[in-house]
Amino acid sequence: MNSYSHRARIIGTGHYMPGRRVPNEEFLSWEFYGPDGQKLDKTNEEIIQKFYEITNIRERRFAEDHVLTSDMAAEAARMALEESGLDPEQLDYILVASNYGDIEPGAQFNDLMPSLASRVKYKLGIKNPEAVAFDLLFGCPGWLEGVIQAHIQMKAGVSRYALVIGAETLSRVRDPHSRDSMIFADGAGAVVMELTDNPHQGILSHISHTYAYPEAELLCNKPSLNKAHDQRNKYIYMQGHKIYEFALTKVPTAMRACFDASGEDIKDLKKVFIHQANEKMDWAIVKRFFRLYGINASKDVMPANIEFMGNSSVATIPTLMDQVRKGKIAGQELRRGDLILLASVGAGMNINAVTMRF
Repeated sequence: MNSYSHRARIIGTGHYMPGRRVPNEEFLSWEFYGPDGQKLDKTNEEIIQKFYEITNIRERRFAEDHVLTSDMAAEAARMALEESGLDPEQLDYILVASNYGDIEPGAQFNDLMPSLASRVKYKLGIKNPEAVAFDLLFGCPGWLEGVIQAHIQMKAGVSRYALVIGAETLSRVRDPHSRDSMIFADGAGAVVMELTDNPHQGILSHISHTYAYPEAELLCNKPSLNKAHDQRNKYIYMQGHKIYEFALTKVPTAMRACFDASGEDIKDLKKVFIHQANEKMDWAIVKRFFRLYGINASKDVMPANIEFMGNSSVATIPTLMDQVRKGKIAGQELRRGDLILLASVGAGMNINAVTMRF
């Protein structure tokens, strides 16, 4: 956790929005079960309404059957590279954050060899062997951890340019009998980073934490809640209430530690880009963060796209940043030199945060 005169900055952003729009109404025909394996005694209308009230998700995006995680990652990367103006052959690192790799629709095998980063490099046609490609597994904070790792490599003098991507197809690992599955979505977001000595841009501070004891199993893979469903198959599973309590307790203090290390004035903070996990939880975290400084937060400080994008894990923050930059989120903008804070929480349980001048 440090502040630097030479730092990594973002010079290009991009995202891929999957083609299949899935409104909440598509879940009216589902059979929902509880953790005890019993069918829920509420109607689907009631379950979906309560879900919306908690998460503010109306719809989400799912990848079409012919699209893999690496396909989405490559498309987001192309957009970011085009905006950056960088020759892809100049890249030193290609980092892809994901949790499940490439998964064919209906398959239970997640394909992580070769790495998604190697597949993206191939799909982009990059031939330079010194452009090192590897994946990062860090739960939902994976993309932000990739940004941190790229920054560290640049500070170590072994890299000047990096491509950092977050991509996921959670629609293919969700339990068809869990109400929590309605939160998950697909997508990809990417940034191109370069080392700079520009005092008005780049990463100012960063922090990462892992709480594994006893929190490691709050987000994990388990068999379907429906005991009649093949119990050999495993799906993404979360203890929602415990995660909510954990996030509200741990994330605001980590955000403050990160921001304080930047040496900046909280009054100059323009935006907080937080992992799009659950809008109610996200807003509670941001409010608690500002209260640590004796400030009441304005909702304008927290851009959000979860209402129509859902939770695409590692892809949420880079997707949101790109959408704000390109005027796709009403009432939000991101300008060069703006002081921003990025934060995420997810499986591990992992937390990270970055303060930067965009």
